[in-house]
Amino acid sequence: MNECVFCKINRGDVSSNKVYEDDNFFAFLDINPVNLGHVLVVPKNHYENIYSAPDEILCGLGPIVKKIAIVVKKGVNADGINIIMNNDSAAGQIVHHAHFHIIPRFADDGFRHWIGKPYPNKEESAKIAEKIKDSF
Repeated sequence: MNECVFCKINRGDVSSNKVYEDDNFFAFLDINPVNLGHVLVVPKNHYENIYSAPDEILCGLGPIVKKIAIVVKKGVNADGINIIMNNDSAAGQIVHHAHFHIIPRFADDGFRHWIGKPYPNKEESAKIAEKIKDSF
């Protein structure tokens, strides 16, 4: 945890452009933004991802993410906002400290979502749904 860049930012060992801070969370500009105004919202305590973050932390993040999304949209005059949390390297998580991306979007920014693909048939989708339900 001492080597985690977000922990270093929280301690003040690494500089950042903070836009929000309270007792449990802080938010700062991403150094490699998708669009200008891209903000990361981070719990101050180190949790690797959504799986290890306590429920009370996740419950606290929701209102903060909403509040920051609203002010980012207004602050940079965005047309919309993407809110993303990558969990695990395969999903694009680079810094293994739980965090949400708030990405301002503009009608002409040229970014598009990934292309989805339908299930091959109803039986396959039902089988996958059962696998997920059986994992509870």
